[in-house]
Amino acid sequence: MKRICVSVSNDLICDNRVNKTCKSLVDYGLSVKLIGRAFKNSPNLTPRNYQCKRLPIFFRKNAIYYAELNFKLFFHLLFSKQDFLWANDLDTLLPNYLVAKLKKKPLIFDSHEHFTQVPELKSNPFAQRVWKIIEKHCIKGCDAVFTVCNPIKNYFKEEYNEESIVVRNIPPKIFFKQETISSSKKENIIVWQGAVNIERGLEELCEAMQWIDARLLIMGVGDIKSDLEKKVKALQLEDKIHFLGRLPFEEMMNKTKNAKLAISIDKAINGNYAISLPNKIFEYIACSVPVLVSPLQEIKLIVEKYKTGEFLSSYNPQDLAKQITNLLNNNIKLDLIAENCKKAAKELCWENEETQIFKTIKQLEK
Repeated sequence: MKRICVSVSNDLICDNRVNKTCKSLVDYGLSVKLIGRAFKNSPNLTPRNYQCKRLPIFFRKNAIYYAELNFKLFFHLLFSKQDFLWANDLDTLLPNYLVAKLKKKPLIFDSHEHFTQVPELKSNPFAQRVWKIIEKHCIKGCDAVFTVCNPIKNYFKEEYNEESIVVRNIPPKIFFKQETISSSKKENIIVWQGAVNIERGLEELCEAMQWIDARLLIMGVGDIKSDLEKKVKALQLEDKIHFLGRLPFEEMMNKTKNAKLAISIDKAINGNYAISLPNKIFEYIACSVPVLVSPLQEIKLIVEKYKTGEFLSSYNPQDLAKQITNLLNNNIKLDLIAENCKKAAKELCWENEETQIFKTIKQLEK
């Protein structure tokens, strides 16, 4: 059985795309080893049908964190046995590239976002230049490149003349909600999934909850979580807004299925968000939950094609509150959108995406 080492820079707990990818590689017939990192307080992993290895990392942020991670990942890969290498995102690409060259093994790069345009790098042009140099140098050495949306595919083509394959981050059929509950029978619950970071509209959403008769569940962690919690406390909205932290994927999806409305309102003020196609969009659709979304390039194509939600009209908290309230009060509209989600979910599933992975591995085996 051929072996593949898959690398990622997180602790493996909540990265559902990487988990889906590894399961697909197992289904293809490969022996899979997933390598991530662990801090002292990282939760224990539940058993999976592939091997997991977490490298202990002492430093937690900035350049020294990435230096430690890449150093340890390089030597772990160097002294491991593998027939293929798979690097998830730019922050694991360099050690994979070096080991692939030294061992003459095929290298696959899976870019989940436009890494050099993430908002965290906007205020650090030096770090942005360093990552750009790594991207430019290493991507030419990849035997296959995957990404999550067409704008990133186009970027790689225009910037480096590198062809890539789009594999969208979509849930498998197992999470498709067969039965839909009428909106009139649901509580006024709003859900937010994903990273709790800047420029995602969360500050405005929390403020808008002052004028919304509903509960907001925020499922995720991130750089502004503690600031948001303070804001919620200052606004005395603790009974309305609940921070649930990182949840296992199944538990998160079960909570989303019971919601009346789901939110994704990233701002188009950085290059990464402007072209993003968040996995939460497909997860909301799989749960047959209508979405309120910002009309970003890739999201707009999905929502307009399948009629699975409504577009944000304003980030002003009072205007946002009015729009959400109007949606929550319109059960007929919500039920119609939920039925559209149900139809869309039959087409938008991981089983249709993973075929591209199978084709690529087969070509690399020749």
